[in-house]
Amino acid sequence: MITNDKGLVELKHHVIREVCRMAWDGILNHEERERVVYNMSPGPKPTYRCCVYKEREIIRGRIRLAMGMNPDVNKPTKNVVAVIPAACDDCPIQDHMVTDSCRFCLGKACLNACRFGAISPGDTKMKIDPNKCKSCGQCAKACPFGAIIHSQRPCKRSCPAGAISYDENGLCMIDEEKCIHCGHCIHACPFGAIGSKIYVVDIIHAIQEGKRVIAMCAPATEGQFGKEIGMASVRAALKKIGFADMVEVGLGGDMTAAWEAKEWIEARKEGRKMTTSCCPAFISLMHHHFPQQYEENKSMTVSPMVAVSRYLKSQDPDCVTVFIGPCIAKKGETLNENIVDNADYAMTYGEMVALLDSKQVEITPVKEDYQEASLYGKRFAGSGGVASAVLEAMQEMGEDTSDITLARCAGGDECRKALLLLRSGKLKEDFIEGMICPGGCVGGPSKHQTESIVERDRSTLLSAADGRGILENLKRYPMDQFSMFRDGHK
Repeated sequence: MITNDKGLVELKHHVIREVCRMAWDGILNHEERERVVYNMSPGPKPTYRCCVYKEREIIRGRIRLAMGMNPDVNKPTKNVVAVIPAACDDCPIQDHMVTDSCRFCLGKACLNACRFGAISPGDTKMKIDPNKCKSCGQCAKACPFGAIIHSQRPCKRSCPAGAISYDENGLCMIDEEKCIHCGHCIHACPFGAIGSKIYVVDIIHAIQEGKRVIAMCAPATEGQFGKEIGMASVRAALKKIGFADMVEVGLGGDMTAAWEAKEWIEARKEGRKMTTSCCPAFISLMHHHFPQQYEENKSMTVSPMVAVSRYLKSQDPDCVTVFIGPCIAKKGETLNENIVDNADYAMTYGEMVALLDSKQVEITPVKEDYQEASLYGKRFAGSGGVASAVLEAMQEMGEDTSDITLARCAGGDECRKALLLLRSGKLKEDFIEGMICPGGCVGGPSKHQTESIVERDRSTLLSAADGRGILENLKRYPMDQFSMFRDGHK
């Protein structure tokens, strides 16, 4: 998996793999968990933090996350994204700091600019009281030497929803009412102090109980593991550890495109602007921060993940569906109890690899041909891919789309800007394609390779796919047996 620290990735992978092994062997008890903790941090000297006691507590928190539990036993949370307190204490509490460039000048423009009494003279330079500082930045603007810097903590800087703040001890806090589960903070933190709950133990138990567990791999999967590893290769590896089957979620992309096309056609007649529905973080951003647009402008079509889950459950109501992709927000989407026949669980690529590794299974090339989605459904993962698929479906329905204008938004800032324009009635475009991750899903927080490598290898794999149309492809599936709308009504 790609992140900012190879050692952190190895730590996460080790913990998840060991939890999976204990789950497979039926020994996921306190004693065995502690054995893993002490094996990973034997002491007496620490490996990566200040002391072995801190290291061990961090590992315990990660084990709890890997079991789908809260990392902090004292602060339960229903949020998918959660903070490991023991890991969060080495970032500076204040975000405005006086550097050694301060000349302790006579004018003291910084002191005069501060309206909150937060600045005072120190022994050799000015100092800022973090308890009084309101982070207005006026002191930095006033300093003639540029000696005051704004150093925002990476978790807060990466959050597109303003959901992160800090307690009196400087520990990160996540506002559950604002959090959109995008996961950007998880991979921004260089200390690994934020993680997401992981549901591999429940998936293992479902397999062991003899349930028909079916994987659903995101369109972004192609290219994550090399140019020779297509959907068929991932499908074969998952079957080796007990999955009954795997279906590519690009098929759900075709389904979503066809139904959103119908909505767009109707919206054009009414002169109403609309947004896409496939990115759960974008939908959460609307729900929490733009409630009126959430009610009036979002598509009522389900995401591709939910579409495939409903299709599978229409064929086998007792099956267990597991989404696999680069997206943390999909975990939050699976917990939405208002979505009928939703996916039961969601895993990231890193979690899937650790699950396979726990059974000593590798993903290797296979010659089997496997394609259930059109190229448009497969390209849902890239920025602009959703809108292109919807336009293609409209054209296949006989609609003229030449005059349609699109706001293709990838990244939190672009999405917020488009929604602000929509709210103020100043959006020029007809439709918004919203993806919280820059580059779309292929740039998701839990991608397995860098985006450039994924795009390169995706191009090779997609070039081998046939050119079937969206509506042509959907004729192969019983679309009349399940609903494509969020409320579950046909």
